[in-house]
Amino acid sequence: MLQESIKKLVQYGIDMGLTPECERIYTTNLLLECMKEDEYTDPDCDLSNIVLEDVLNELLDEAVNRDIIEDSVTHRDLFDTKLMNQLCPRPKQVIDEFNRIYDNHGPIAATDYFYKLSKASDYIRTYRVKKDLKWTCDTEYGTLDITINLSKPEKDPKAIAADKNAKQSAYPKCQLCMENEGYAGRINHPARENHRIIPITINNSNWGFQYSPYVYYNEHCIVFNGEHTPMKIERATFVKLFDFIKLFPHYFLGSNADLPIVGGSILSHDHFQGGHYTFAMEKAPIIQEFTVKGYEDVKAGIVKWPLSVIRLQCKDETRLIDLATNILDKWRNYTDEEAYIFAETDGEPHNTITPIARKRGDYFELDLVLRNNITTKEHPLGLYHPHAHLHHIKKENIGLIEVMGLAVLPSRLKTEMELLADYIVNNKDIRSNEEISKHAEWVEEFTPNYDHIDGQNVNTILQAEIGKVFCQVLECAGVFKSTPEGMDAFNRFIKVIC
Repeated sequence: MLQESIKKLVQYGIDMGLTPECERIYTTNLLLECMKEDEYTDPDCDLSNIVLEDVLNELLDEAVNRDIIEDSVTHRDLFDTKLMNQLCPRPKQVIDEFNRIYDNHGPIAATDYFYKLSKASDYIRTYRVKKDLKWTCDTEYGTLDITINLSKPEKDPKAIAADKNAKQSAYPKCQLCMENEGYAGRINHPARENHRIIPITINNSNWGFQYSPYVYYNEHCIVFNGEHTPMKIERATFVKLFDFIKLFPHYFLGSNADLPIVGGSILSHDHFQGGHYTFAMEKAPIIQEFTVKGYEDVKAGIVKWPLSVIRLQCKDETRLIDLATNILDKWRNYTDEEAYIFAETDGEPHNTITPIARKRGDYFELDLVLRNNITTKEHPLGLYHPHAHLHHIKKENIGLIEVMGLAVLPSRLKTEMELLADYIVNNKDIRSNEEISKHAEWVEEFTPNYDHIDGQNVNTILQAEIGKVFCQVLECAGVFKSTPEGMDAFNRFIKVIC
């Protein structure tokens, strides 16, 4: 059985273009060494329909039986990454092939190659990503994407206990550092042996281009600084965004904000997220145009979106960079007590921006999402953060991906929604179940809006109502609300810009 599994894994590598045919024996021997096996007889087996997840599970089970690894999710993930690396081309081979395709066939063909390789190598575990629950919800702002993230495995109790006792290491400094490429991992740091990075130059500095292992949307990529340096939204940020867009005009690229609460990401390492996907925010129209003095060649306007978004368009990206820097500087120092917007309190800055860049036809486009992280007694986690009555669905920070209209909801919701469906259909007391009691008030609010709820429609109703909650979450994050008073306040800031 072991030899068959090894033969299938090698064949998978050849079929997927990871392993050249001429390296069949070499790769087989590498896998034999990983499995601590000395013998190999090249067994006859069906190689016509190889399912990677099944083959890896067979090898992992055998590794457990041989006491090579412990039987836990964490140890199995560390080991199957090691196995997959035996199939993968070396980093230089990947870089050379990417650049060859880019030079001869263009950026789309190059990213197609790299994305396919990242999935084939199991760096992106597609069989886990498929488990994520996904649906859409129509709102007044457009069609929002809703996901419940099930692809990131939760640590088992053994791993959590081991993590507490594990030696703390500063290498790599974080999961976004260049040093992750090829790293074997440990209990408290994921294995990255099958990870490959494409070096790129933006803003005359060395950066890396890779894909997210959890791909929340198509070709979800991460672009990160070659140095472990903190995130900062500044003029150079806009330069970096457009340097990337000029390299890969079919992708968008955006940055989380650089302050806690509104950051929603790793603030200790300068990085961006992008991809080949059209979010609802990109489709949202401009509802009010304005012209900034000295930038008459730049089309500017307020976007119809629950967060407060200024959209800039121009054929010359340097003009967008200049104007965006001006707007950022004005916003950093902007206070409007009537709208409860304060540039700082007690020396702590509150205003920043979440920027998203893209190419639309012949025009460069930049969305500037105005953010503020002030807290109050009523809202200690943030005034422009999901409010407490929405925490039963979404409590986490609203980062770049959510800003653009894609909810990444916690995995707990899958089980909770299944329980709620049963309790609603069978008229059980939701408050009596500790796991779902937090949803009781919400359910009591929306169920009267439906004439009939049964086993056929309860899941569709729950999905629709979760989508409505996410829309409210985004509205919470808007510094200027989508109300007449909110638009008046927004226009007071526009006057400062103009």
